[in-house]
Amino acid sequence: MSTIAVVGAGVIGTTIAHELHRRGETVVLVDRDQPGKGASFGNMASIAVTEFLPASRPGVWAQMPKWLLDPEGPVSVRPFYMPRLLPWFLRFLAASRPSKLRKLEAAGAALCHRVHEDLGALLKQTGLAHMLSNEGCLCLYGDEAEFKADRDHIEMLERFGFRHEVLDRDAVRALEPALSTRIGKVVLLPDNRSISDPHGLVTALAERFRAAGGTIVQAEVAGFEEGEGGVTALRTEDGRRIAADRVVLAAGAYTGRLSRLIGEPIPLETERGYHTQIMAPGISMRHSIIWPARAFMVTPTAGGIRVGGTVEMAGLAAAPDFRRARVLVKRARDALPDLKPEQATEWMGHRPAFPDTIPLIGPSARRRNVWYATGHGHLGLTYAATTARLIGDLMTGVTPPIDMSPYGIGRF
Repeated sequence: MSTIAVVGAGVIGTTIAHELHRRGETVVLVDRDQPGKGASFGNMASIAVTEFLPASRPGVWAQMPKWLLDPEGPVSVRPFYMPRLLPWFLRFLAASRPSKLRKLEAAGAALCHRVHEDLGALLKQTGLAHMLSNEGCLCLYGDEAEFKADRDHIEMLERFGFRHEVLDRDAVRALEPALSTRIGKVVLLPDNRSISDPHGLVTALAERFRAAGGTIVQAEVAGFEEGEGGVTALRTEDGRRIAADRVVLAAGAYTGRLSRLIGEPIPLETERGYHTQIMAPGISMRHSIIWPARAFMVTPTAGGIRVGGTVEMAGLAAAPDFRRARVLVKRARDALPDLKPEQATEWMGHRPAFPDTIPLIGPSARRRNVWYATGHGHLGLTYAATTARLIGDLMTGVTPPIDMSPYGIGRF
């Protein structure tokens, strides 16, 4: 019997394993940790269908020097990591050409237009529809200058037909009384909904996968056995051998290590993100909020309120710098003055990021039976069900509903 090994039990890998098993495949899900314990544990719980704007746009480059010199800025690079990051940054710069940006925007929009259809089907199939909120996200601007500075984002939403609405102060206060009266302008993003517990979603999907006959193995993949141009088995650090006829590499920021083991390096980096989970915040919220100029997000999730954001480039091994999490809470209190950071825990996780902001979804160019699903950046939860649908189509001979060429490995 043919077996598919999915490596990585975050929201992407677990959803793929569930989808392939649903289609009648024999699937083993492999991860060094329990399902959902990586980036999926602490993401911002957002189904952020409007947030596909490429990070490499010129406006970001213009602000990068200021951000890097500010110890509390939204982007930080540890000095020791600068030399290793240089090739990635050069690719990031190459992705900022206007003609390239338009293609990247279109690729992101194509995925985001599918998100609610695919996610809705997944949640309905698994009995988890109650985990998706009915509320949207409020995008905050301190003044008119901040709003104008974000105009390229608004224009992109208009160009691709994503819903948004500019609200006046009275409407905002009615929606979220806890917001500061000093907020100058707000845009409602009604389709940017949230998940009540993102880690709980992954564990529930894993439980349903296992209950339906899927296999979950906790082990770290150390290598591959190969023959006839393809992978025949996974080798684990504890000496086990997991036979596989096909393999999906969906290990988030760790996928780059796995790709090198099969001789196919990919320009994957980790954007380290931080959050503070506050269980006694002293306020209530219906909507998530995001403040672009201050690079933070706040979401009611996991039984409390989660404050997160920023990008730190320091690789997979460096110790966390939780000062960044505390800066985010300080900024959040500018928007939510009555927020009390009590009964709080801090967390750091690894977002998998490509220089062009677009995920890799598709077959290996070097191994006939290997597929990739990685590099989703801050949109892993958003893209999970759609990625699973697309990988399922590719691996079972079904024509995907969108052109898959923008997401292929050939672009590297």
